[in-house]
Amino acid sequence: METRNGTMVFNGIVVAIEQMEVKIGDKGWHPYQIVRHPGGVGILPLHEDGTVTLIRQLRPATGGFTLELPAGRLCPDEAPDRCAHRELMEETGLLAAELISLGCIYSSPGFLDERIHLFLATGLSQGEPQPEVYEDIEPVRLSLDEALAMAMDGRIADGKTITALYRAHGRKK
Repeated sequence: METRNGTMVFNGIVVAIEQMEVKIGDKGWHPYQIVRHPGGVGILPLHEDGTVTLIRQLRPATGGFTLELPAGRLCPDEAPDRCAHRELMEETGLLAAELISLGCIYSSPGFLDERIHLFLATGLSQGEPQPEVYEDIEPVRLSLDEALAMAMDGRIADGKTITALYRAHGRKK
């Protein structure tokens, strides 16, 4: 991909916005804005009894609460599995003996470079959650089948959560 005239037009706490021109084949140069994000993780905690722990979290961008995976943003130079262990503990109090990769997704590749590493967490033990002061989070435990039904009927609308649920379900077959 050829680009030119890249300029950072915004640099915030969580994201930055870069404006540039991109050469599109023989169609010439066209302006683009890309939201730059450090990437993140999403973790699906699967308990031995077949239940999963999701979180009910206030998301101002959606105008309310969502039901989703425990998840978080990568710190600079942080390995995704280390971030997954940290976020799982902070948001649910759960410790995982094993993290199994469920692959990666791009949350909205038309304008955002965020890459989310998905994990299935097993061998769980309960500790104390340690949410950030700005987070309004409540862990919710339900069967994997119920969570899949909620993803199918729209009660779960978060893309990373839907992807992780279906990838985890596919592993069982």
